[in-house]
Amino acid sequence: MTLSRRDAIRLTGSALAGLSVCGLAPGNARARPPSRPQPWPDRLVEMPLRDRVEFPLNPDGSAPEYPESEAGPIEGVIWRYTNGEPPEIEFDYRRMAVKVDPRGMAKLGGTLTFEDLERLPRVSHVFLLQCGVPTPRGIVKWTGVRFRDFAEMLEVQPHTVEKGYCRFVGSDRYYVDEPVPALMHPQVMLAWLMNDEPIPPTNGAPLRLIMPFRYGARSLKAITEIHFGTPGLPQEPFPG
Repeated sequence: MTLSRRDAIRLTGSALAGLSVCGLAPGNARARPPSRPQPWPDRLVEMPLRDRVEFPLNPDGSAPEYPESEAGPIEGVIWRYTNGEPPEIEFDYRRMAVKVDPRGMAKLGGTLTFEDLERLPRVSHVFLLQCGVPTPRGIVKWTGVRFRDFAEMLEVQPHTVEKGYCRFVGSDRYYVDEPVPALMHPQVMLAWLMNDEPIPPTNGAPLRLIMPFRYGARSLKAITEIHFGTPGLPQEPFPG
């Protein structure tokens, strides 16, 4: 899990310390009531640091692929803004409805359905999902379509492929921005199956972005919106 600047501002020192431990089972973490916000220091003070986990990559920057025999569950799951539980949405990937806003940078836009994705070549890969701390973590078989095939279906314009950005918004309103050139890497997927079964709601149903050469927080769960744009994408309001 990467910690962005906006997350750091929202978190208190005690919350950061809790994240640095990150050793509680997901069920225990969800059962704990939210802590009362602490006053923010009125001066610069020492704050706890997290032990970063090294993320293994190939020399060319791609993610290592694992044999299917090593695929299994993800240990620990984080939903930032919803008390650890995925928001109630339509979890059946066959009924997904994802808003696609091309903002003039692709020919097609509107609502993406599973029927659209079914027309594209289906791929499966076994990757390590590793956050910046020990958990969440897991070697997982993902099945879906390559983002590059999705982008070609939309007829994303050449200048966007070269210099554009794409924003993925999840059902909890957490979002990530990624440069389109990185998304066009053949390992990047839009996945709806995890270990040959529909992705569970906890792990990001109905549709999840898989960027295996980034830390796990960048593989956004439960995609509800996809926006194309320039580097100056509008700021999303904070959840809640």
